[in-house]
Amino acid sequence: MRILLAEDDELLGSGIKAGLTQKGFHVDWVRDGVAAERELLTGEHQAVVLDLGLPRQDGMDSLKAARARRIATPVLVLTARDAVSARIEGLDAGADDYLVKPVDLHELAARLRALVRRAHGQTQSRLTAGPVTLDPAAHQVWLDGAPVELSGREYDLLQVFMLNAGRVLSREQIEQHLYKWGTEVASNTVEVHIYNLRRKLRAELIETVRGVGYVLRRDSSPVA
Repeated sequence: MRILLAEDDELLGSGIKAGLTQKGFHVDWVRDGVAAERELLTGEHQAVVLDLGLPRQDGMDSLKAARARRIATPVLVLTARDAVSARIEGLDAGADDYLVKPVDLHELAARLRALVRRAHGQTQSRLTAGPVTLDPAAHQVWLDGAPVELSGREYDLLQVFMLNAGRVLSREQIEQHLYKWGTEVASNTVEVHIYNLRRKLRAELIETVRGVGYVLRRDSSPVA
């Protein structure tokens, strides 16, 4: 799960990035409001952790600019501004959640998982698609109730598919979800991971849509 972190405090930012990375997130970190707005407008992240007191441009302005451009990426504001009026302003400006520093990393991770689930129309904490169940909090996968051992990258890929079950994803979209900035990705990397997932789960669960990409079936019925 690829997350954008906008935080100018080096100590806090490095701690949040390290903590979220340990919990399975891929974190891209920017340190000012202009960079935050630029990255928000790409829509390439599954969620954003946004400080408001950023240099060069206030985080609130970055958020408003993204929402004005109809960028729907879930945004969690993480700030020292604890007044009720500040919370109201942040939520009315388009924030999906609002936390006041200092923050517990376990709570932050749980809130991010919930935001991403809701953004993809998922209401349950566990994701299901046909015989496959994935628990983002426990980082576990089951096939027909039996646990399945996946590599870290295979797990990340399956989570992307399950959050987008029934939707065709191009290789480029998958790479954007899986890899941080500047990561060199071999041309067949995604295909190799998909092959391994098919082998460990069921080959027919992930279909190739020729010339477009791949889709995870929601159930046992063929995808139209």
